[in-house]
Amino acid sequence: MKNKSILFVLALSAGMFVTSCSNDDNEGETIVPIQGKYNLSQTGTIVNGQEVLIDAPENAAGCNRDYLDLRLSNAAVIGDYSGSDCSLTETTGTYVRSHNDLTITVGNISSTSDIMNLTNKELKIKDKTTGVITVYTR
Repeated sequence: MKNKSILFVLALSAGMFVTSCSNDDNEGETIVPIQGKYNLSQTGTIVNGQEVLIDAPENAAGCNRDYLDLRLSNAAVIGDYSGSDCSLTETTGTYVRSHNDLTITVGNISSTSDIMNLTNKELKIKDKTTGVITVYTR
């Protein structure tokens, strides 16, 4: 009876070891869900190999920060506060995430960005066409 128990434990351990060593690498892709509301924080580019970021000039002084709301339904809502009364204009489109690419489409215009960083507190993307880096925070 003791031998059967030991054999069972060894077989179970070997089975767990074999399955845990499978190739489940995510190839550098971040696994944090992208859905959520992100406030526009910084913009910039890469100059001489270094990121140069500044506070986003798109944010109107005295207003809430502009935002990007990526919803579970794949709707993308872009919020823009402007004017002395901080009026909000929301533009709705769609988004698609494919590995570390994020494509946002509004009307007939699409832009694809590399997801440089995605955590529970930050989304940093780099536009593939312009090279502009945009940092959003939650």
